Amino acid sequence: MDLNFTEHLPSDFDDNSRVWIYQSSRLFHISEALQMEEMLNDFAANWKSHGDDVKGFAGLLFGRFIIIMADETATVISGCSTDSSVRLVKTIEQKYNVQMFNRETLAFVLKDKIELLPLNQLEYAVNNNFINADTLYFNNTVNTKKDLLQNWIIPLKNSWLVKRLPQLATS
Repeated sequence: MDLNFTEHLPSDFDDNSRVWIYQSSRLFHISEALQMEEMLNDFAANWKSHGDDVKGFAGLLFGRFIIIMADETATVISGCSTDSSVRLVKTIEQKYNVQMFNRETLAFVLKDKIELLPLNQLEYAVNNNFINADTLYFNNTVNTKKDLLQNWIIPLKNSWLVKRLPQLATS
């Protein structure tokens, strides 16, 4: 599986650009992704903060993750601007009958596919060798462009989840 996503992100955005990641409960169909691409592009092109244009980006990566990014070097994002991005994601959630706000579901790369795992099954998956310290994990807690580029897809042992898994400390 090709995990190179950097070419799909704007290169002219500041490293401190704010990032929001929304993970879908399922892979989007190609027809849905094409429709969604139009919605995301339209949102980014018309995103405003207190009447000022936001230098924004919105895209679908790996058919499952909506990435929204705002370069605040020109225009600072207000609460209303953030709310408008959340409304967009809620619209997508309803239109395509998916969950986009479930933070209790984790995404891993297993056998060249992105697989989801409920947080409450994480320890079981590690103990039964379904995943291990080197399994790639999508760390959706990143919040800047630089962090996205460096710490989004990382080995489980490098993630915040390792605190929940003392057995990984010995691996």
